[in-house]
Amino acid sequence: MTPRTLTHRVRGLPTHDGAGVRLTRLIGQPALEMLDPFLLLDAFGSDRGSDYIAGFPDHPHRGFETVTYMLAGRMRHRDNHGNGGLLEAGGAQWMTAGRGLVHSEMPEQTEGEMRGFQLWVNLPAAHKMMPPRYQDIAPTQIPEVEPAPGTRVRVVAGEAFGAQGPVQGILTAPLFVDIALAQDARLALALPAAHAAFAYVFEGDGLALGDGLLARGELGVLGAGDTVALAAPQGAARLILAAAAPLHEPVARWGPFVMNTPQQIEQALSDYRAGRL
Repeated sequence: MTPRTLTHRVRGLPTHDGAGVRLTRLIGQPALEMLDPFLLLDAFGSDRGSDYIAGFPDHPHRGFETVTYMLAGRMRHRDNHGNGGLLEAGGAQWMTAGRGLVHSEMPEQTEGEMRGFQLWVNLPAAHKMMPPRYQDIAPTQIPEVEPAPGTRVRVVAGEAFGAQGPVQGILTAPLFVDIALAQDARLALALPAAHAAFAYVFEGDGLALGDGLLARGELGVLGAGDTVALAAPQGAARLILAAAAPLHEPVARWGPFVMNTPQQIEQALSDYRAGRL
């Protein structure tokens, strides 16, 4: 096995999106514009309703997939095709926008903590105009395993330690896991050698990853290899780790549209304005 090491560390950039929701952008900012096929990673979290209550009113998407993983709070989603559902703490949604839709994601609370992540994953050129679909995953559907003393792993997508995530049929063959380590716990996780991968530490006192250290609030890009070694020598830590097959294709993006050429972006804008999404 070839262990992966940290090749790049990124600190999040405070920003806002939707109707003013405060969040931290890890991927999709100047320090890390993308990590093929990952286009964007936002972390959101606040116990002040004013930071999130305006939510994400109707907005379009085309050409990629959005992954929402909730740690706390509740979010209601609806779209212009009549689909809807509730995202709850511990649950996830993998939405394939494909050829396009207009949807909203609105808090179902006015106070208390709301916390989670949204990740954007690109679609291959041949599938950007596929029909939209949702995979709404309830908290109880996500398997949780304890592969080593002091460790806990929730598997949202892909396979880890014999557990298969409930998200299925994604073209980039992703792995998406939520890992918690107690102080001094250690864990080795297998990764497909050809996949791009990152880890983001969002709780605790930092993490040893390979021969490097990743502080709380840092995203680490992982280099080549087929395994990653994690340890928590400074105290308990929690992270999300994601890996997926890169597409190696041109990327043209404008706001909520991600295509391969500027002409396709113009077509997406035209279709949106004409109500064809």
